[in-house]
Amino acid sequence: MSALVEKIRDRESILSPEVLAAAMAELHARHRDGDALRPALLALLRQALADGRAEVRRRFELGGSGEDCIHQNAWVMDQVITRLTEFTATTVFPAPNPTRGEHFAVAAIGGYGRGELAPFSDVDLLFLLPYKRTPRVEQVVEYVLYLLWDLGLKVGHAVRSVDECIRQALTDTTVRTSLLESRCLCGAPELYAELRRRFAKEVVAGSGAQFIEAKLAERDERHRKLGDSRYVLEPNVKEGKGGLRDLQTLYWIAKYVHQVEDVAELVPRGVLLKEEATRFAKAAEFLWTVRCHLHYLAGRTEDRLTFDVQSEISRRLDYRDHAGASGVERFMKHYFLVAKDVGDLTRIFCANLEADQQRPPRFSFLRFARLRKEIEGFALEGERLNVASERHFLDHPADLIRLFHVAQHHDLDIHPNALRAVTRALGAIGPRLREDPEANRLFLEILTSRRDPELALRRMNEAGVLGRFVPDFGRVVAQMQYDMYHVYTVDEHTLFAIGILHRIETGQLADQLPLACEVVSKLVSRRALYCAMLLHDIAKGRGGDHSVLGAKIAQRLCPRLGLTAEETETVCWLVRWHLAMSDTALKRDLEDEKTVRDFVELVQSPERLRLLLVLTTADIRAVGPGRWNGWKATLLAELYHRAEDLMQGVLQADRRERRVAAAQNALRPLLPDWREEEIEAHFSRGYPAYWLGFDAETHAYHARLIRAAERGRSPLTVDTRIDRKRGVTEVTIYTDDHPGLFSRLAGAFAVSGATIVDAKIFTTTDGMALDVFTVQNATGGPFDSGDKLAKLSVMVERTLSGQLRPLLELAKKPPVLGTRSRAFRVPPRVLIDNKASSTHTVIEINAKDRPGLLYDVTRALTSLSLQISTAKISTYGEKAIDVFYVKDVFGLKVMHDNKLAQIRDKLLAALQDAADAQAAEPPRPAAHAGLRRRRASARRRGEAAE
Repeated sequence: MSALVEKIRDRESILSPEVLAAAMAELHARHRDGDALRPALLALLRQALADGRAEVRRRFELGGSGEDCIHQNAWVMDQVITRLTEFTATTVFPAPNPTRGEHFAVAAIGGYGRGELAPFSDVDLLFLLPYKRTPRVEQVVEYVLYLLWDLGLKVGHAVRSVDECIRQALTDTTVRTSLLESRCLCGAPELYAELRRRFAKEVVAGSGAQFIEAKLAERDERHRKLGDSRYVLEPNVKEGKGGLRDLQTLYWIAKYVHQVEDVAELVPRGVLLKEEATRFAKAAEFLWTVRCHLHYLAGRTEDRLTFDVQSEISRRLDYRDHAGASGVERFMKHYFLVAKDVGDLTRIFCANLEADQQRPPRFSFLRFARLRKEIEGFALEGERLNVASERHFLDHPADLIRLFHVAQHHDLDIHPNALRAVTRALGAIGPRLREDPEANRLFLEILTSRRDPELALRRMNEAGVLGRFVPDFGRVVAQMQYDMYHVYTVDEHTLFAIGILHRIETGQLADQLPLACEVVSKLVSRRALYCAMLLHDIAKGRGGDHSVLGAKIAQRLCPRLGLTAEETETVCWLVRWHLAMSDTALKRDLEDEKTVRDFVELVQSPERLRLLLVLTTADIRAVGPGRWNGWKATLLAELYHRAEDLMQGVLQADRRERRVAAAQNALRPLLPDWREEEIEAHFSRGYPAYWLGFDAETHAYHARLIRAAERGRSPLTVDTRIDRKRGVTEVTIYTDDHPGLFSRLAGAFAVSGATIVDAKIFTTTDGMALDVFTVQNATGGPFDSGDKLAKLSVMVERTLSGQLRPLLELAKKPPVLGTRSRAFRVPPRVLIDNKASSTHTVIEINAKDRPGLLYDVTRALTSLSLQISTAKISTYGEKAIDVFYVKDVFGLKVMHDNKLAQIRDKLLAALQDAADAQAAEPPRPAAHAGLRRRRASARRRGEAAE
């Protein structure tokens, strides 16, 4: 046996089918006993497969391409399956004179049928029979499958006759697609040839339009499930929009309709241009390389390009820091540019094929009439705008903008031939066109149109026109925002924000964003608002404050677009301060009068206030699903109304009293069983901040909780509510207030494994603490396990009673960071501001979020003898930004420099993340040489866009 193993381990011989077949024959000669043969055969095949895969991986990591890797893996698998099947059929279950019914063939289907096999992908096989199963064939199939499963392979299989294959292919598109890609491995070649002949005649013939429609519908549904955007920051390389499955859809349709085996064969048929076929090949090679790295890094099937592997893959592919962008950001920008290429190719190709399936009118005069129909100089074909020749845009560069203007104005689609002509004419977009007043007028009308500007701008961006016409925007196309808070690339986020702004203006979001929809109708500077939305993030990735740099870009660009001096000033101000409202609302105490006065001093006018509210709302909503919530809406509305009142000369105290009274009046009918004196007593407990901080239903919930606690004379009440929609658990705690309470509660949560994402702390007029914490589990979902919730209550009680010390408990089990968050570094920062409040010192901490962070910070504040009056707890992906309003032991602001320095030093020490500090930078492996030359081309293309 050892001699056989040595043969199998030889890297040259493992790829030789003759060596493997000879080794199996030698095994049979040694083990005539069937019981002894099977384990020996299994060991041989396991060694052969392991060494074959190891050789493929070695070649790949030395610089081989992803396509080489998948084809070599498929070839290794071919040898194992073919040799095993032949050995089983001829040696284990021999049939000297097999009947026709005992003939069979084995075919690879699906991706394996294309000769493509990612390192840990499934293997799909078809055992093809002439008409029915026979006992011997069943024995062979069973023996082969069980050995393959014992090898640890994930094998999908079907055992069908030719008739069954044809019958199922006629009714099931998935079966039809798998047979389309089938490839005969071994067995009866005439049987497989019969299947191919009948498949082409009985299934494919005349069904091209049906197949195209089914595959496009399948693609659209797949995109919908994965967010319908190719610019999500953790894309699915296989199934996501712009991924491998989109390329495969193109291949399936090409093979089905044109009977080609390679996309390059579509060039002489006029379906694709040569450069388009080249883009297809480069995109496939890049995506396969990324997917193979994903599989090898995970050690299993893995197709999602998550944050924790992006950095490692970028290092393996030798993406280095350059021009203010990190290596991983440059790698992901390349990925998104490739995904965009895939989108361009699949859209143009599939639309062309779809158009080819539509027969032209029978009579020539009808064809002539159809071609003569036009709108504003563009031909109209099947409700799609087209051009007469591919030179149209070279001869009329301004039409590169006007095409999208006409399509938007008349609500028409654009013909793929016109899009192809646009792509070929992008070089015509230069300084002359950018300074053309007519082209700029058309663009500004597209941007500020009441007919869905998002769709038109998205078309322009996909076609490459937007980034060329506004080069500064071109720099953020496919620009990654490398954090766990943002969901999309900068350009995609911007387009989503413009679309949300349009839906706010048209009232489509009135139920979800009532204040913004109300305010937008009062705006005077509508054009400035849309321009500011386009430009608010345009300077990201330049290494400085993108708000400041963006305002400078706006100052230069707005006059070119045709905005007046007044509009330009408004746009520049909005871009410069587009984060001011969210920063104030989410990080400052709105009950502090100075907070509102400082904000009003910055905003100055009611028009700017309205503009900023609408822009901020759309901006946050466009960050990604779940980023906008009721709490943020409440805080923004509160700041807006307070600022508006101050501008109008309304006294803060008067308005606050009216709003408190309104909140209390809304609570009364929700407490029908309460006596009037009970209600009034409850009203007297809460300070204004409490009554303005929750809705009526929550006030009623708190009222019942407090009454139950008092009637039961409970020293501590812990109650939970699970919000499935927001994916959080709300924990309400009612107990005696005392110094350090907040810190102890934070410690109890940390020990319980709950992550605090928001906290609202209140002290009642009778000295009780009513604290509301919003928590999640370690995976970002609601903290909803019954056992965990019970444990949390116990931990809170034991901590407050002194039976449990969080510091000691946390030391026993150091916090474990999630694999995704390990990819990020957030330098700790402490900001102390004595100007933001008249009565408090405001401390803002920025750090990488981790279990126990809030406990460490609040414990440090307590040890410094500081009283926490208000806390604003915010989590932005991997980053925690927490703000504390504090006083010293005498109830005053902290003013002494030595004390301020002590606070800063103590907090910085608490913010040190042990897990990050101990994480060593992984060694940079040798660059993936096989991609260097190909990446250089893509890099030049990406930098040209910049």
